[in-house]
Amino acid sequence: MRVIIIGAGTGGLCLAHGLKKAGVDVALFERDRTPRSMLIGFRVGISPDGSKALHSCLPPEVFAEFVRTTARPVRRINMRTEKYGELLVADLPPAVDETRSEKSVSRIAMRTALLNGLEDVVRFDKTFTHYRHNDDGTVTAFFADGTSETGDVLVGADGAQSKVRKQRLPDAKVVDTGITSIAGKLKMTPETLALLPPDGDEAVTLLYGPKGAFVILHVMHFDNGGAEDDYIMWGFSAAHDKFPDLRGMTRDQLKQVVLDLTPNYHPNLRELFRRADPETVFEIRIRTSEKLPPWRASNVTMIGDSVHLMTPGRGIGANTALRDAELLCRKLVEAHHGKDLVEAVSEYEREMVEYGFEAVLASREQMDGRGAIHKPVIGRVVLACFRTFLRVTNALPPLKHRMMARDMADRDHVDSAHEVVRAR
Repeated sequence: MRVIIIGAGTGGLCLAHGLKKAGVDVALFERDRTPRSMLIGFRVGISPDGSKALHSCLPPEVFAEFVRTTARPVRRINMRTEKYGELLVADLPPAVDETRSEKSVSRIAMRTALLNGLEDVVRFDKTFTHYRHNDDGTVTAFFADGTSETGDVLVGADGAQSKVRKQRLPDAKVVDTGITSIAGKLKMTPETLALLPPDGDEAVTLLYGPKGAFVILHVMHFDNGGAEDDYIMWGFSAAHDKFPDLRGMTRDQLKQVVLDLTPNYHPNLRELFRRADPETVFEIRIRTSEKLPPWRASNVTMIGDSVHLMTPGRGIGANTALRDAELLCRKLVEAHHGKDLVEAVSEYEREMVEYGFEAVLASREQMDGRGAIHKPVIGRVVLACFRTFLRVTNALPPLKHRMMARDMADRDHVDSAHEVVRAR
């Protein structure tokens, strides 16, 4: 069996490794000209689900290299107001082992690690245009340079703008959530670390401001890369109508927009915004998929954002793609050993659609510009109630334990909830 994968993102690379390790002939095609082209964003959070998928699919030496490139693990969830007032702080338990742990990794470092061992599989500078089903049951992928490739299975792992999805499921919709995000990155130094909120180091910090605004802070220490690689990343999100027209703005101007929208935020937080390297600042309008009615399986399928694009609200997009890759790999290996191919794909798609679109809906709940919290009057009431709920939960350890355990259990579909969080 020959499998063609379109897209060398996290899910596509994981799937390629799993298939190659199982002895399946696989070829992966990526439109980027080089491994470091066009990568925006910085931190990728790998959940226990994602770690298990990577451990299952990657050869041991590649998994070890991936682990080596990760940053120090997140040790706590740190929820605060925009003025750094404490709402809820919860410590996370140390990892039991590397195969089932939360990890923080740089997007570029992750791609570099996952490319190891796939030199004979991945082909860059190959822009997919369309595919064609052949009379003999195979499928042919066509590329913008005039070349083509034929295989038994075609897998779209080509992200939010998936051309595979547009041909395979032309009625699939990707919709605007009403949320805009601007993000930036700054070098970690003793001075910038001192600007973080209390409990902010080695944490994911979530700051809830007025008018539905939301800030996330990530701290990335790389023990294996040297202090010069360490950085802090911030992201500021709000409903579209809170922003001016961003079209044509420079990166410096985007950073100034965040400062203009946050005059009453904690001065240290504003200093983190101000110190971001302009070359790292970017903006994005958050979009998400809408669930489709069931479709009939074929030898063309999809994984990750190409089929269930979700907001970053729960930090599970990459992990769901990895879960897809591990599941599809198992099903295709079964077909490689004699199982009916279309039935194998059908089994994958039935399971993937169920958990994938549950994740889409859960992620949208966290980032939806239509929510009451973004409204002019009722939004203040909703924010006050939400903050009160977090403060009360923070003051009652059993309640905090249950809340955090439920949230973390969603990121690890093997662990029982009571093993997940040690509340502080």
